[in-house]
Amino acid sequence: MAIDYALVGSRIHKAKKDKNMTQEVLAEKLDVSVAFLSRVECGNTEISLKRVSQICEILNVTEGYILNGTSSNSKNYLYNDFSNLLKNCPPEKLKLIYDIAIVIANS
Repeated sequence: MAIDYALVGSRIHKAKKDKNMTQEVLAEKLDVSVAFLSRVECGNTEISLKRVSQICEILNVTEGYILNGTSSNSKNYLYNDFSNLLKNCPPEKLKLIYDIAIVIANS
């Protein structure tokens, strides 16, 4: 799966705005230039996972939200991923996955 840096940047921008934080303040906390952060928010440059983690800590959001738009606290967390995974499974594997899920869910 390729990372869509434009989406990552827009999620960073939204999380920053939700915290009423300016680009200047976030850049200072990250020890990066405002120009670099602007390029990240616009999706014009790649960002390392280390920086994503730092941003998430500062903005109090999850890496899952920044990278793919979902949060582990979300009701639909991994729903599409599981759906896509199960679509191509033969029936005998579906039964095994179901049996394992029941054991995990009931423990």
